[in-house]
Amino acid sequence: MKNITVTVDDDTYRRAELRATESGKSVPALVRSIVETLADGVAEQSEIDRLERLQTETIASLRARGGGIVASENLPRDRIHERDAFR
Repeated sequence: MKNITVTVDDDTYRRAELRATESGKSVPALVRSIVETLADGVAEQSEIDRLERLQTETIASLRARGGGIVASENLPRDRIHERDAFR
């Protein structure tokens, strides 16, 4: 576990102390929860960025291969839903 030293002016510390008291925490516990929330947000954003890159690469790959879908290979709507079987 790492320690972090933060210097703030007296007024800021007093307001942080009030906020910590309201939430039933100490100032260090309040600061710890804030830093953890920030770190979690960074990790979450990194995962979102990774997934967006993967999606972009996949789309680019499909487009490079012609998309893999040819319109002439599509079945007519009636055939897809087998409507002729009921007529």
